[in-house]
Order: sequence, then C-alpha cells, then structure tokens
Amino acid sequence: MPEKSSALTARILELLASGQAATRTELAEVLGAAPSTVSFAVGKLVDYGLVAEEGTRNSTGGRPRKVLRLGGSDGYAVAAELGGKHAHVGVVHPGGGLTDVSTVPFATAAGPEAALPALVETLEGLADRHGRALLRGVGLCLPGPVDVEPGLVTLPARMPGWNRFPVRDWLQERFGVPVAIENDANCMAVGEHSVRPAGHRQAIMVKAGSGIGAGVIADGRLYRGGSGAAGEITHVRVEAGHDIPCSCGNTGCLETVASGAALVRTLRERGLDVASTEDVVRLASDADPEATRAVRQAGRYLGQVLAANINFFNPDAVYLGGILSTLEPFVAAVRSQLYEGCHPLVTEHLVIERALLGADAGLAGAGQFALQRALAEAMQTVTGSSGMRSPT
Repeated sequence: MPEKSSALTARILELLASGQAATRTELAEVLGAAPSTVSFAVGKLVDYGLVAEEGTRNSTGGRPRKVLRLGGSDGYAVAAELGGKHAHVGVVHPGGGLTDVSTVPFATAAGPEAALPALVETLEGLADRHGRALLRGVGLCLPGPVDVEPGLVTLPARMPGWNRFPVRDWLQERFGVPVAIENDANCMAVGEHSVRPAGHRQAIMVKAGSGIGAGVIADGRLYRGGSGAAGEITHVRVEAGHDIPCSCGNTGCLETVASGAALVRTLRERGLDVASTEDVVRLASDADPEATRAVRQAGRYLGQVLAANINFFNPDAVYLGGILSTLEPFVAAVRSQLYEGCHPLVTEHLVIERALLGADAGLAGAGQFALQRALAEAMQTVTGSSGMRSPT
C-alpha cells in the first residue's frame, strides 16, 4: 500500500476508533480530503474486513448515510490509569464509550513486579465479564515519561523501581493481545480530543495533580515531539521557584511551586495538617483561606508558563484536567493569567475549559491507544503494511 494511502487509512481508522467520525462524509470533512478519495480508502478497508458499513444516519437535506464501524466492533480494550496509591480502571469500546469504570488500590511505590499482578487480576476480571475472545488490547496510562518505542517508563519522579522496566512486554505476555502504554497527559489529551468539536484541531491538555504535565494536539493528532517529550512544561524554571529542589535534579522548576506536591509542602510549612493533594483540595473546597490563597497562586504560576506556550503555539483550546482543576480558584487564576499574558489575537477565540471527561479522560485515551495498536497489528496482518503509526 503506497505511503500516502497508508497514512490516509491510518487516520480513517483512528477517527473511527475514537468516535470523531462515523460516516464517509464526516471523514471527508474532518480530514479535509476529497469525498471520492475517502470513499476509495474506506472501500479498501471494507474489503480487508477492518471496517464495516451498517444501518443509516439521517442527514440534513440529503440522502441517509451509511454508518461506519470498525470490523469486529464488538471488541473492546481494558485500560488503567495509574496514580500514586490507586488505579482508575475500565472498559473502552470502539467509538470512545466507557463502561465498568472503578478505582482500585495500586501500590505504585512498591515497584512494578509487586504492584502489577493485582492490576492484571482486576483487568482480567473485566475481560472475563465482557468475553475474553473479544478483548482487542490493553491500555496503560502512566504518571511519568514514557519511551514509546520500547514501551518503557524512563526516569519517573514518583515511581521508584519502574525506570526502564519493560511494562508493555510484561503485560503483553500475560494478556496475549496488543498493549499500549503512554504518559498520562498524552492519554488525557487524546481522550479529551475525541469528545471535542472537530474544529478544535490545535489544543493543549494540562494535567494539574500531584505533578504537572501537558499533552499537545497539533492538526488533530497527538504531537510527541522529536524524542517524545513534547508538553513537558513541569520542568520549566520559574522565578518564583528560586532554589527549591525539583525531582528532576534541577531547582526552581514549575513543579516546585504549582503542583499538588508543592501545595502540600507549602501548606505544611504554614502549619496546616495536610498529607496529600486530596487534603489540599478538601481544604480549598471548604474555603480555607490559606489553602485557597495557595491554590490561586499555584494557578497563576501555571498560567504564566502556559501563556508563553500559547503565544507560541496559538491553539484553539486549553483543557484543564487533574484534581486541581476541580477547584474554581485554581481554574480562574490560570484563565486570568492567560488573558493577561497572551496577545489578544491569541486569546480572541481561545477556549479555556475543564476537561469534559473529567477524571475519565486518561482512561479513555489509554483505551483508544490500545485499540489503535490492535488495528495497526490487524492491518499489518491483512495487508503486509501497518498503515498506521503505532501509538507505542
């Protein structure tokens, strides 16, 4: 399959998997391609059995359009988003639907070989409930830098024992299906992008929790950068950080003044009884003046760093996720700083909102990565060419 045709079929499969398009006409509109070109590519995918047409959808002023679905769309992926002490798990269906979402204990600090077996048991339970024969892939969303080619976590700040551990291969051996692993901010960016208007083709997804991260959507696709580190705003040095040590080994990074971990440290220094980011959120939600003031200042620091990125990138939207985004003083401070620090042309139509998927954004993205990886391997099998850039 020629390279240009392979790239088009890759995008078609990604759009169908994420639910951003469901008819040939919608695909042509999102891709900006000629309807005849899209129709030809879809026809090939139908011939390969990777896409099926069924039913119709009424259109406005035209004939009913056939709805496209992934071949074997009764399949699904199981996914997990790892946190410090818990994992968010669920089932992700083609088109972006989420079911069976729950939170289970997960001892990240115990290391992968101690923590992963219990998670595997949980995910296998979900697979048994939905039919193991229909399991297409496994997605894992990790709170640290991910080397996407070998499927490894690299130098994670809050994951002792995980550095260079072969997470993807370890899981693939146990499930026997394609496994995709990805950084949490990237997963959130992909998950959130799938439920946003097609016109939002340039976006920044910010995760503000115990740490800070960002995922970048450029021209409708996740942008990883040259070495996969795009969006690593957490280690931008800021004046307010002074000489505060950061987990990366430097001092004065954004993480040292704007993250949940920084807020815990700050409030403890001021005499408040806090031990976690959740404690900070609880106090701020109860209008504690010290917590509210600290949260608002953290939002300003984040907004200052984001403003430089937004002036440079000029996105359509900024989405805020993570536990700190549940606090209105934090969100308001970020928004205010962006309007103050960005050029009026940049903010004229800029959307600045909380993630619509909330806490499920990362889970949705991890599942979509898994389904895309499964599709890439299926296309490799039937055509001899993946036609897709494998997500990991």
